[in-house]
Amino acid sequence: MRNLRMPHTFLFQPGTSRIVPAKNSGEQGCSTIYEVVTTEYTISIHKHIHRVSYKKYGPWILRETQKFAMKKMGTPDVCMDIRLNKAVWANGIRHSSDYISALFRRPNKVEESPHKF
Repeated sequence: MRNLRMPHTFLFQPGTSRIVPAKNSGEQGCSTIYEVVTTEYTISIHKHIHRVSYKKYGPWILRETQKFAMKKMGTPDVCMDIRLNKAVWANGIRHSSDYISALFRRPNKVEESPHKF
C-alpha cells in the first residue's frame, strides 16, 4: 500500500461566488453585490501529470492547478498563494504529492482587475 501524505490546504484568491439577496428594497430579486464565498477542492495531481516528463512536473502542476481554478471559478483572474507554490516545489522538481487541497475564494470586489465579475 502506498504511503500518501495528508493533502495540504492552500488559498486561491478569487473563488466561487453567489449573489446576495437585495436588502431593504421594495423590489424582489437579488442585488449584484458578491459575497465572499470559500470552497475547498482536492486536486488530483497524479492524473494531470500522467505522460509528462518527470523533470517538468513542477511547472506542469502549477499550470494545471491554475487551469482547474479558472474552470471552477469561471473567471480568467486567478492568483495563487505563495504557500501553494512552496508546497509544489517542496519535494523538488521531480517528486510531487498526488493530491493537493486548495481553498478557492472570491472577494467582494477587485478594483485593479480587468475582468469584472
